[in-house]
Amino acid sequence: MRNGAASLAEAAARDILRLALEGVADRMQDSLLATALSPVAREGMDCAAALFLPDGRVLAQARSLPLLLGGMIPAIAALARAFPPETLAEGDGLLLNDPWSGGTHLPDLIVARPIFAERRVVAFAATILHHQDVGGIAPGSVPPDADSVFQEGLRLPPVKWRHAGVEDAGIAAILAANTRTPAMLTGDLAAQWAAVSLAAREVAGLAAALGEAAFAEGCAALLAEARCLLSTALAGLPEGAASAEDALEGDGRSSGPVKLRVTLRRLPGPRLAVDFTGSAPQTAGPVNAAPSGLLAACFCLLRRIAPEAPANHGLLELLDLHLPEGSVVNPRLPAAVNARTATVKLATNALFAALARLSPAPAGAPNAGVAVVLSIGGTDAMGRRWIFTEIVAGGAGGRPDGPGLPGISADVSNARNLPAEMLEGVAPVRVEAIERRRGSGGAGLHPGGDGVRRVYRLLSGTAEISYRGERHLAGAPGAQGGCPGAPAAARLVRLDGTPHPLPSKARIAWAAGERFILETAGGGGWGPAQQQGDCT
Repeated sequence: MRNGAASLAEAAARDILRLALEGVADRMQDSLLATALSPVAREGMDCAAALFLPDGRVLAQARSLPLLLGGMIPAIAALARAFPPETLAEGDGLLLNDPWSGGTHLPDLIVARPIFAERRVVAFAATILHHQDVGGIAPGSVPPDADSVFQEGLRLPPVKWRHAGVEDAGIAAILAANTRTPAMLTGDLAAQWAAVSLAAREVAGLAAALGEAAFAEGCAALLAEARCLLSTALAGLPEGAASAEDALEGDGRSSGPVKLRVTLRRLPGPRLAVDFTGSAPQTAGPVNAAPSGLLAACFCLLRRIAPEAPANHGLLELLDLHLPEGSVVNPRLPAAVNARTATVKLATNALFAALARLSPAPAGAPNAGVAVVLSIGGTDAMGRRWIFTEIVAGGAGGRPDGPGLPGISADVSNARNLPAEMLEGVAPVRVEAIERRRGSGGAGLHPGGDGVRRVYRLLSGTAEISYRGERHLAGAPGAQGGCPGAPAAARLVRLDGTPHPLPSKARIAWAAGERFILETAGGGGWGPAQQQGDCT
């Protein structure tokens, strides 16, 4: 009985610590949303927060975007290597966005702060936020036709941005000189610093209350719990391998398909090997994805396999990930990388498809496979500069237990829509329609979710649109006899009413009075439709 009581007490203490740490991460996220200036962060939630151990292993995550949450993991490890914890002081702040130092793409600035207890670093608090502009050849720093990272904006290796709480004036000057929106960038960085400072206070208090040794033991127990739960879930998969493929519709500079291929192997142990051998070589255009994006996709896969496990580094201890160097999933410098979102989302679709072939349980149909990233900047009639970035969702795939949801950011996405009132307040734009694109989900026993239709009119001045989409040529496939979803479409309607269709990646001038119409793809249907017939 004593051993049983001790086990229950240990489990209770572990759960309390888990909830406490996850609560801190969520409060960091809430702080970001409350204080960020960029609409894409404040309204669209294109930001994330997490806690890490001193060596960079992830400890707890907020409920936010899996793409950004998982993408921070290599970056914090790189910061910890560049600035060993024993060299840091209370109030120091670290910063990076370099994709070859663990970052994602250049607008995503990562801020980390060491957390001290008993004069030792016991954790890092970190945030990542998509900044409105960090330079480059296009407003918003996501040019869909870039052929080099040097065209995409300012690239920061790991740097110490704050010393004992005081911002480095030189780094601040460099940041402000390399953005079209210096006040917004400064304000968003301040929001990130406020969030990590909140976490530093709360976790330091928690560690002090427990004692440094007990805190470290509790964190190790949480990682062990995640590893154990994933191991049990993997043991339920048959040993063997399964592969799946998907493809991007061009790279932004050419229209040829860009293949993504993944093979899953359930190994003895059990372990899971994920191998992207067979994926396309790195591209001239910006659809290349840094390794951080593929790690985020794999982290999402592991959480699907073991949904009850804590979202921490214990999951990654059972993962063997291979990303061929020089490929679209592990490009060499100076590859353009700003449009990596579609690559990671389609890679996630392929991961889920391969898991479905490996697993005895039925899987849902693929989702729309992309969250459209729309970045628009210009000047109004008075010559004032404005920029906004919007993430527009498509439809989710039908599932064995029900239809797919419309207009939702699925898998590694979790972004929110931007309200029309907010857009009209920051730019001379009228939002003429925000509606469900009815009938765009694939037919089936359980239909796919519909995409979204949005219509914008420029009221004054001139602007430039950077549009990054996917699924223009073919919709998301169905599953178990279901029909594919409708493809996406985008077009600019000129003043004389002439429509100008856009490919899936485009940069185009926008004149006052013209309308921009965006229609996102629907999800695939699951199971044969009740009324038999072809899917055309």
